[in-house]
Amino acid sequence: MRSVLTLTAIPLLLAARAQAALPDEFQVYTDDINKPKEFGLELHVNSTPDGVSQQAYPGEIVANHGVRMTPEFSYGLNEDFEAGLYVPTSLNNGDWRIAGFKLRMKWLPLKVVDGQGWFAGANLELSDVSTRFEGARYNAELRTMIGYRVDEWLFAINPVFGTTLSHSQENPQPRNPDFSLGYKVSRNVADGIDLGLEYYNEKGSWHRFDPGSEQSKMLFLAADITKGPLPFNIGIGRGLNDNTDRWTVKMIFEIPW
Repeated sequence: MRSVLTLTAIPLLLAARAQAALPDEFQVYTDDINKPKEFGLELHVNSTPDGVSQQAYPGEIVANHGVRMTPEFSYGLNEDFEAGLYVPTSLNNGDWRIAGFKLRMKWLPLKVVDGQGWFAGANLELSDVSTRFEGARYNAELRTMIGYRVDEWLFAINPVFGTTLSHSQENPQPRNPDFSLGYKVSRNVADGIDLGLEYYNEKGSWHRFDPGSEQSKMLFLAADITKGPLPFNIGIGRGLNDNTDRWTVKMIFEIPW
């Protein structure tokens, strides 16, 4: 468990705050990892039929009434490491844009044995995304992953630390890392079907959390369908305060190579 504790200490070394970010991915990372030399492809699709319309800074393209489509390519390096590439795109008011790209490296040293037990790891992501979508062009994110599988149940939590690597239009003054949490609880209810809840909470600066009313809080009712030729995750999310998009719909497809 020493490596698990180390994962939660690394983000304290970061020194800036991540700002408004393109909502291209709603996913709680669990113990999924490619086998060595295995390629993977997922397509993240989400839309915001009713969201916050006020810009966080001049020129920002907000999520409201928009659709995001992000292919994610992955490759298993060995038993514990997986590399990935995201290419986020956005459709707003008939205008389709490639927002940029994100590189990631996943590490999963602690794995579930015989279908149940603890798992833990981390995912480091570096991004180059247009400032039309994010306050700063260059950003880094460290996502830690801790969870437990038992019988038909899955419990997972992702403490996430984000930092800017370049000037931010939203907040020019550097601050401590952003901190957010993602939770997932699901249960297998039928062959190849898991139902559960996912909760995403952006708390603000690690040094001092934003007031609860200013934090982004969204709860999803989600299903994982693993039976069939095209496994997918689908969820309907509801914002829990005025600072969060009111409704969001998301899907993640596993595309066979």
